[in-house]
Amino acid sequence: MKNKKLVIIGIIVIFILGGISYFIYQKVNDKRQENQIIEYTPAEEITQEQMRQTIISLYFKNKDTNTLVPEARNIDVKILAKEPYITLINLLLEGPKKSNLEETIPEGTKINKIERKQSTIEIDFSKEFIENHKGGIQEESNTIYSIVNTLTQLNEVEAVKILIEGKEDYGFKDNAISLKEPFVAQD
Repeated sequence: MKNKKLVIIGIIVIFILGGISYFIYQKVNDKRQENQIIEYTPAEEITQEQMRQTIISLYFKNKDTNTLVPEARNIDVKILAKEPYITLINLLLEGPKKSNLEETIPEGTKINKIERKQSTIEIDFSKEFIENHKGGIQEESNTIYSIVNTLTQLNEVEAVKILIEGKEDYGFKDNAISLKEPFVAQD
């Protein structure tokens, strides 16, 4: 009877020690897994072209609200670095990709020259910028600030000066907005 009790106590002790050992093993193993670096494998490989892309915002008029809204575009960093100002203006001239947005720069407008003078970008547009414009202070403001807000997202640009055929004394048909002074971004 004594031997039976000792055998039962021995079995219970073995089970308890086995359980404690298993618990300690699990805790140590969990710690090891936490410290392991898990490598992420993307579903598809990223191409060299995708690695050279950056996101820029172009500002267009929302047809419903008549306000400017940004449209995000992916653009090759090499192209943007080579000719950033002309690249962004050409993208504005091409117009938006989304159907609820519309272009703000009048049709037929050409870029005569773009030059950076310290932190101001001076853009010389063709006369179509004025002649083909719809008019009205809201439309004129949208045109100006679609250009200004797009260009001033570049770190080196704080303001934009607009010239027409090389002259700064032009204005829109209703003379509500003067082009004599540089424009800074609006929030």
